[in-house]
This record gives sequence, C-alpha cells and structure tokens, in this order.
Amino acid sequence: MSITQPETARMAGRVRAVMEGAVAAGRLVGAVVLVAVDGDVVVREAVGLAERESARPMQVTTPFRLASLTKPVITAVALALAEAGLLDLHAPITRYLPDFRPALPDGAPCQITSHQLLTHTSGLTYGFSFPQDNNPYTRAGVSDGIAEPGLSLAENLARLGTTRLIFAPGQGWAYSLGLDVMGGVIESVAGCTLPEALRQHVGGPLGWKHTGFTPPAPGMLATCYADGRPAPIRMGAQYVLPRLLPGGGVGAIRFAPDRIYNPASYPSGGAGMVGNAPEFLAFLEAVRLGGEGLLSPASAMLFGRNGIGDVDMGPLMRGRRFGYGGAVITDSTAARTPLSAGSFTWGGVYGHQWVVDRARGMSIVMLSNTALAGMAGSYPDAVVAAACA
Repeated sequence: MSITQPETARMAGRVRAVMEGAVAAGRLVGAVVLVAVDGDVVVREAVGLAERESARPMQVTTPFRLASLTKPVITAVALALAEAGLLDLHAPITRYLPDFRPALPDGAPCQITSHQLLTHTSGLTYGFSFPQDNNPYTRAGVSDGIAEPGLSLAENLARLGTTRLIFAPGQGWAYSLGLDVMGGVIESVAGCTLPEALRQHVGGPLGWKHTGFTPPAPGMLATCYADGRPAPIRMGAQYVLPRLLPGGGVGAIRFAPDRIYNPASYPSGGAGMVGNAPEFLAFLEAVRLGGEGLLSPASAMLFGRNGIGDVDMGPLMRGRRFGYGGAVITDSTAARTPLSAGSFTWGGVYGHQWVVDRARGMSIVMLSNTALAGMAGSYPDAVVAAACA
C-alpha cells in the first residue's frame, strides 16, 4: 500500500478527529494512536489526559498497563522457544508442568497442549466469564492476572488446576487464562523467569526500554478509568466492572491497577505487562514483516493464520477465527470491518486495541486509559475506519 504525503495528512486528520471526539464526548480520558504504513509511522497522535485529576497531558510515549496486549508478545516468546527445539507446541503440557491437570467437565482426566493454550481452545476460561453468584474460579481463588496482588504464579496455577474445564481441549473456543499457564510452561522450558525470557527473545532484540513486566516510577503510568456517564470513573486500588454475559447473567471484571507495583505479584503472561505505543508498534511491525530478528518467517506468519479450524467463536466473533496472538479476519463482510481478510487484531481490557493488516502494509496501535470504551465498540472501530478510508 503506497501512500502519498497529502494522503498521510488526511489520514492523520481523520484519526485525530475521532480521538478528539471521543475525549470531548466523555467516552475516553486520553488516548494514543500510532499508524504505520509500509514501515513508516504516518499517524502519531496523543489526545486528552494521562491523568485527569492532575491535568497531566497524554503523550505518545506515555506508558500504560497493557493487559491482554501481553498475549501476542508472550506468544512470540513461545514460538521462539519452539524454534529452538525447547518446546513442542503439540505435546501435552504435563511434559513441562507435571502437576497442572484440570479435569474435564465430568471429572475425567485429559491432556492440554501449548497450541491449545495459545489459541484459547484448551477448555480453560476467565473468571469474568462466569456469573458472579456461581463462579468456580472465584471459589478456587483463581486470579485473572489483573487483580489479586501478591499471588504467585505457582499458587495461581495450583488453584486453576483444581477447576474443571468448560469443554474438552480442542472442542471449543473460550477466551482464557491459557497465556498465564503458558508463562509457567515458558519458565519451565527456558530455565528462567518469564520476564527474563521476554527480554531475551523480544525485548532485547527490539531494544525495548519501557515495555515489559517492570513498571516505571509511580506517577508515570497512565491512570486507569472505567466507563461512566457523564465522565469515566477513576479506578481505585480495587475496581469491579460489571459485565453482561452472552448467555445471560452478570459477571465482573476485577481490577487492581497497582498490582504490578507489588513485587510478589506473578508476571501474568496474559495481562501483566506495561509499555508504550512506539515500542508495541515496533513489535507488531516485526511480526508483520516476517519476524525481523524475533522469529522465522514461518513462525511470524502464524500470526494472521486461522489456528482453530472451524471451531465456532460465538456470535460476537462472526467473520473471525483465532490464530496465534490474536483474532484473524476470515470474512471482512461478516466481521463488519474494512480490514482485509487475513488481518489480525485483539485488545486489552484497560482500554486498548491493535491491528495488523498485511495486505495494506499497515499496523495500528490504539492505547487509552479508559476501560472498556478504548478496547471495543464505536471508538476503536472509528479509528480503524479512519485509517482504512
């Protein structure tokens, strides 16, 4: 996709108008958007406030709690270990975590593979997917990786291992703690901590200075807000966001924004990183371009390839299947998106979304400090439309 300077200016204007409109309407407190086309950053915008109460302005380099933007990065670490011959993605994970043995719904034993963890077809799920009044993960004390400060990975995996899967591995799709379990697998095969494996296989090669599991000094991270009217609500030390469940009932997403400042909190492979937009864009671009020092082209192309076959992801995911690192657009019309078939994308529950459209040569990073408006719905859809127009 070639783009001229006037087209670049128009794209940046369209994107900024969407961002300013969302902030002015009170949907977002602040946001950052970067768009790269054919390797050039053509949109670099920051709008609104990183912290409303102190009037701290949002900057392009403002660091955020990345939540599920952690997942594609940890997926890349797993693929790098597989390339090195240290990890068999299709072997039972009991080879690496002998004690992790959640049972089938009927209590029978089963085997889960790393591939199933990475593609959310393991039968695991998240605690926020259950009704609040009947939540087996809550009863077992399982953390979703964004709350429960001070909990260790070993303890969380032990608790999760006592639960039952919601379907047999490979027989369904459910967004899950699979990447947190993958963190345990990575530590086992790499012989080091997950943060160390991340630095070795992704952060170091990309020259990251601000992205990883180590937080910046207090006061630098974007402050966290939740959807509210007439304005987003600032999260406290703990915040519970009610969630209507697809099948009926009400679940809850539980946040503890300063969890990352507790050194005893486990590095959640699904939600635990912090970082900024330029460094995350560098990761997306490396994957888009075929690995670029992180992965072989064959591994990099697994991002954007359907990894689950015909397994249905539910009505909210029409026109999509899941690959490594994110959802893959398989039918642009059904998905109601201007993105090309083969594009891959996902979000982060603190208020983020990212997109890679290889056919356009385009990568987009959208970071905000407002959950959930910055992650899904009219705002990120409008940013994508503005970039693709």
